[in-house]
Amino acid sequence: MSGQLRETASELAGLLWREHTVYRDRAGGVVIRGEHVQRWISLAPGSGRDEVLVRAGRILDGGTTAPARSEAVARLTSGTGELAAVCRRLLSETAVSSTALPRGSRSRGGQRRPRGRAATRGGHTSLASWAVVAAMVAVVGLYLASATGRI
Repeated sequence: MSGQLRETASELAGLLWREHTVYRDRAGGVVIRGEHVQRWISLAPGSGRDEVLVRAGRILDGGTTAPARSEAVARLTSGTGELAAVCRRLLSETAVSSTALPRGSRSRGGQRRPRGRAATRGGHTSLASWAVVAAMVAVVGLYLASATGRI
């Protein structure tokens, strides 16, 4: 199956992109990288005898691969043209999902801004926090006063 997968991936890469790199991944599947379009496709053996799991994703700025954005199961016996159609559909879904994000939600360098009140208020202590502190001081004061017998 792995030899057939590698051969199919090489044919498929030629149909999809003129510039591509085909290599085997750690799990035994085959990855096709299109650096010029910043996309990748992975072919891995599926659960059936002639089934293959096709996954597609983006290539990030540093050359690392982002997690798969879409996946599908296809049959190897259906032919390279059918498999190319599945790959093109997954690649278009990947392109749509990456452009659908608002500009501010894309993180640079893997860091995201924290969301919440503290991030928007600048870290100031709220009135509710001061009320809790005052209540705790009052409880401690009442305890000390009752322990010394002044109440």
